[in-house]
Amino acid sequence: MSTDERILIGHGSGGKLYRDLVGDVFVAAFSNPVLDRLDDAAELASPGARLAFTTDAHVVQPLEFPGGDIGTLAVAGTVNDLATAAARPLALAAAFIIEEGFPLPALRRLCASMGRTASSVGVPIVTGDTKVVQRGLADGVYITTTGVGEIVVAHRLGADTVRPGDLVLLTGSIGDHAAAVLAARGEFHLALDIESDCAPLWHLVAVALAAAGEDLRFLRDPTRGGLTTVLAELAESSGLGIEVEEAAIPISAPVQALCDLLGYDPLVLANEGKMVMVVGPESAAAVLAALRAHPLGRRAAIVGELTEAHPRRVALRTAFGTRRVLDMPIGELLPRIC
Repeated sequence: MSTDERILIGHGSGGKLYRDLVGDVFVAAFSNPVLDRLDDAAELASPGARLAFTTDAHVVQPLEFPGGDIGTLAVAGTVNDLATAAARPLALAAAFIIEEGFPLPALRRLCASMGRTASSVGVPIVTGDTKVVQRGLADGVYITTTGVGEIVVAHRLGADTVRPGDLVLLTGSIGDHAAAVLAARGEFHLALDIESDCAPLWHLVAVALAAAGEDLRFLRDPTRGGLTTVLAELAESSGLGIEVEEAAIPISAPVQALCDLLGYDPLVLANEGKMVMVVGPESAAAVLAALRAHPLGRRAAIVGELTEAHPRRVALRTAFGTRRVLDMPIGELLPRIC
């Protein structure tokens, strides 16, 4: 059996291998008009309301890290996926796979984090499931969260709605989550002041929606594969090109230092509390001001523009004035980060 007939760690990266796996296996088996859009949250037909539905599994290691833990991550990740559909979270479900011997005090801490994070956006955890597996088969605990939300806008968002001249906004600095998890593992004995950005973003997205209205055309949280993967997928799906200014992308000094030290590209590192937005040029300034007035959007920035030039390609103008193509990563940079 060749390697392409086996699951590799890179299939979980959010990059090219991940996209191939989703297309060749899951979409091929389950294809339908809703799934085939490959949105982070699916819109469901429902009398009297537009509902969004999503699910996400979380396997981060270590389970607790600066700025969060797997419980915070489980709630924030699902709320943020709903937010990409402009959906206010209505309810969550949580399923736990727990390894035999896992400490009950640690489980209580993780569940308390989940409860606090859910309460911060007013969404209840209403149902769930628990399974216990033999020692050595689960690496502590895995959590899967499922969410349903109400879409609060009349217009549809998506890559097929963006236009040339639209601007790309980023709600804050990139790479914080992946860098915090890496530092917490202790493999490199790093003494850097980095915390995960893990946070539910519904209230921040609601602020942007209020400022932009129908001019807000696209939302995506740059988790696995980072900012690069979101932009590359947007360019491919929209058929347009994207011009990105490297100097405009906010990156904290500790994250940049870690990337310089270990040779990572911050643009492909995972984030768990940031959102990429595409906004019409008429509303971009108002949205940016609204984001910066919110605690989770203080470092928001306009980082790029949609263009008819170089269709389906993302061009990054570097700090040195040169240009390079941004393409989604092939393998897994940092396994077990979300």
